[in-house]
Amino acid sequence: MACVGLFGTCGGSRWREAFMKKYEEAGIEFFNPQVADWKPEDAVKEAEHLANDAIILFPITGETYGTGSLAETGFSVLNAIRLDNRRDFVIMIEQQLDDSLTDQVARKESLRARALVFQHLKKLRLSNLYVVSILEEMLAVSLTLHKAAVLREPLKQYNPHS
Repeated sequence: MACVGLFGTCGGSRWREAFMKKYEEAGIEFFNPQVADWKPEDAVKEAEHLANDAIILFPITGETYGTGSLAETGFSVLNAIRLDNRRDFVIMIEQQLDDSLTDQVARKESLRARALVFQHLKKLRLSNLYVVSILEEMLAVSLTLHKAAVLREPLKQYNPHS
């Protein structure tokens, strides 16, 4: 079964709700790393899904400064994309921040990092990387990629690298 990893913005963000509802309706397996009471052992499960899920979603919304998410995108996800083309990555980086985020230094750094990461992602020529602008596009792309992953699943037996 092709699992969809719901990574990206955490904290109080509710972006995952619409995705999980749609996936449940469609019978699509997903992993939600956002838990009510996170423990260090949850990191093991999260790392396992980041390394193995067929589709990784990585939205960085404007609800937070996104420092951790941007760093993870820039390092972990891009490294995984380069080294493993058997999985698909869908990334969205909002270029604006909520007005409630008022720390001017953090705002400036966040906006700078968002612009840089977004532009670098757009320049990559990788067949398994999809860069979208809004969450609705991310959901649509993930549903299509899931259909493709299901179609590819029986072919894994013929791939010595699976």
